[in-house]
Amino acid sequence: MGGTLNSYRITAAIAAVVFFIAFSGCVEETAEPSRLRVTNMDISADEVQISYVDINVTTYIENHGANSDNNTSLLLKAYNENTGLLETEKLNDIGVVESGKTHRVIQSMELPKKGDYRITATIFENNKQESTGQIKIHNLENLKADVLKTGIEIGEIDFIVKRVEDGRALIQNDIYLTNEGRSKSSNYRILVKARQIDSGLIADKEWASTAFIQPENTVIKSIDLEIPDNYNYRVEILLWSNNTIVNRGVDYLQLEPEKEIDEDTRTETKDIETSDFVSDTRPRPESSGEEAAPGFKILPAIGAIFAMVLILKRKLN
Repeated sequence: MGGTLNSYRITAAIAAVVFFIAFSGCVEETAEPSRLRVTNMDISADEVQISYVDINVTTYIENHGANSDNNTSLLLKAYNENTGLLETEKLNDIGVVESGKTHRVIQSMELPKKGDYRITATIFENNKQESTGQIKIHNLENLKADVLKTGIEIGEIDFIVKRVEDGRALIQNDIYLTNEGRSKSSNYRILVKARQIDSGLIADKEWASTAFIQPENTVIKSIDLEIPDNYNYRVEILLWSNNTIVNRGVDYLQLEPEKEIDEDTRTETKDIETSDFVSDTRPRPESSGEEAAPGFKILPAIGAIFAMVLILKRKLN
């Protein structure tokens, strides 16, 4: 009897093992994992402002396994290349990535318009990291702000010396403003500052307004600054809309220029007398537009020649 019971136990154990192995095999077959991979990334600038830039990051994801779970997401991070610090991040749910398909995900983020950045894109499925890709962007400060947001482009600046007295110079700054928009511009406030280059101190600043500028027209805005003579300046132009800077320009005024005099970049200061460049602000007489007849210009010349001949004859005699 004992032997029969043992045989039943052995038979039952063998059957359980066979059933477990068979069942395990079926589970592995039906639960083939997805294989999500970041294959490529593209970056474009969507909006460029004075201090920041909005970028669009397109990430391409391929799946070489079964359909991914619905709980699939993409985490986008931006690291400052100079400091290594995380600047910003963004997480988006992307849903199911079908087997054998390439899924494209577009994400946007705002970055300060300066320096270099490393952008990483990481796929998560059920909170498990699957794949990561990265791309780098450089020199965001070189991106030109979208002037069409304001319509006003700040062009070159002409400097005119109006007066030099007691070590101070009165400089007229002629600023060229062009409306590159499609409609009449708003009347923006404009701030002009003269910053001494070595110290960074503001020597003078003045507020004015741009007035309304018609499309595809250029106007010259003249603003006077009174500054200490014999210094070099960075002249900064800031365009304001309410309490926001919407555009800016810069030029340099050298009242103490330097020049390189050898290969070791040794420099020497050149003396410049600013009063030599004082502009004559008196009104100039307008030309009548009439030209003198050429025949009348020759007669005085002939008379002068005859006079010289007579003088020479007298000396010879």
